[in-house]
Amino acid sequence: MSCVSVSVGVGQDGVTNRALTLLRTMQFLGRTKKHVSNPMTELYAQPLQFYGQPPLENISLSEFESFAVDRLKLLKTVENLGVSYVKCSDQYSNKLEHELKALNFPYRTDVDEPEKQRKDHISHFILRLAYCQTEDLRRWFIQQEVDLFRYRFNELNCKKKLEFLHNNNLQYNTISVEEKNHLKEKLLNSSHGINGVTLEQDIYKVPFQDALDLVRTRKVYLKAGYAYIPHIEIVTIVLNDFRTRLSKALALTARSLPAVHSDERLQPLLNHLSHSYLGQDYSVQKNVGKISLEQIDSLAGKSFPLCMRQLHQALRDNHHLRHGGRMQYGLFLKGIGLSLEQALQFWRMEFIRGKVDADKFDKAYAYSVRHMFGKEGKRTDYTPYSCMKVILSNPPSQGDYHGCPFRHSDPELLKQKLQFYKVSPSGVNQILDLVKGMHYQLACQKYFELTHNVEDSTFSLSHPNQYFIESQKALGGNKDVKREMDTPQRSQENSAARGSSAAREPAIPDFWFYSCGRPLSYWMVSLHSTLKFCSL
Repeated sequence: MSCVSVSVGVGQDGVTNRALTLLRTMQFLGRTKKHVSNPMTELYAQPLQFYGQPPLENISLSEFESFAVDRLKLLKTVENLGVSYVKCSDQYSNKLEHELKALNFPYRTDVDEPEKQRKDHISHFILRLAYCQTEDLRRWFIQQEVDLFRYRFNELNCKKKLEFLHNNNLQYNTISVEEKNHLKEKLLNSSHGINGVTLEQDIYKVPFQDALDLVRTRKVYLKAGYAYIPHIEIVTIVLNDFRTRLSKALALTARSLPAVHSDERLQPLLNHLSHSYLGQDYSVQKNVGKISLEQIDSLAGKSFPLCMRQLHQALRDNHHLRHGGRMQYGLFLKGIGLSLEQALQFWRMEFIRGKVDADKFDKAYAYSVRHMFGKEGKRTDYTPYSCMKVILSNPPSQGDYHGCPFRHSDPELLKQKLQFYKVSPSGVNQILDLVKGMHYQLACQKYFELTHNVEDSTFSLSHPNQYFIESQKALGGNKDVKREMDTPQRSQENSAARGSSAAREPAIPDFWFYSCGRPLSYWMVSLHSTLKFCSL
């Protein structure tokens, strides 16, 4: 018996196909496409697409995971390059091309690479499902995808650009030669970058509301409610169209999340991708106990990231931290080398200086310290929080000091804090500009550069413990703070969910991919009733 819409596999690979089937709910609203007998073959022959058609195939579990992680690495590179370099400059383009090549994504527009196009297509839809969950995630995902799309569109030659417009029914009206000659002087005077040579190319006449970015920057000629756009600026119109389509698609997908979240196997997978940390795991170290308690105050001023410096200062001032602060700071200290015995001594000494006596500490707080080290409860060896976890989970409330200062602090309070820590006025402005653009990790990296007198740091910051290690390297500090990790991409959520103590987990636990005794077709139909499947 054959399936009507999707070929459904069995076992782990088949369940992964089920996750891809969910991506079918993320259709773009937009223009109707012509019917083709083999849409995937034609789609992958194109160097660029609007991602209007979801994937319709089986995919292995290993591909599902690796595609999603590689796409996330690519988008984070796009974000970093967009802040460090002028977008579409030679340096920007060269570095982005290198990353595309390294991650096996399509990077040449003059060569057909169907396998790379397939990876690009599928990975986009996986992350679209993961990043539709909150407004912050949607905004970040859209911005990085738009920047990636801009780079790829600009790499196309004129012929391929016209083919792309035609294939996606983007029929912008071009003005006649007579009208172009009649308006020649006005077009040359009002349109940015136009000269006698480029004026020979097409000029598009579109409603001004479709070109607000160009109107705002005074790059086009306006007449009777229409903007006259030179061919070299058509990318702006195409980007607006892409942004609108993607925004609508993410909004539609977000409305289907309650049904998706009812599946306890799929929800952790999506949360893992949207909160994923792709760097090293700082929970295991060979230098336990090599950081003394007497060093902490000095290290806090020199080598702690701002989030941990803030927690340390609050603890010293108030002799107490709430649970969120104790978890974030306690795991960080564990990651830099504090042993369980040192941690118990550190927290006890500080708390008894306040309103907590030694007996109350042993009864009410010592358990949570031992729990961090996997000695109580489920015996889970908790991992120090990554930047993504600090930024996206458990925002601080009144009286809390945890979280990311660049994400959760009022800009004026953040400015005062940076000034107190002797950051130069120009440096403060640079950091606040990054915060305004919601580049919180890049703001922290800029803070590192300014406080360590580093022109251009050679690492991409993604973890508070990474900040500490890089700071020690820059200052020529204790070389023993370097960690030797087992496997990357392990998250604290994975270990907590599985309850294993120090064992390393795969990035996507296997139990998410079992069908709990139900036919796979049952789960597919329950989440998207408009699709029809056969029972295998």
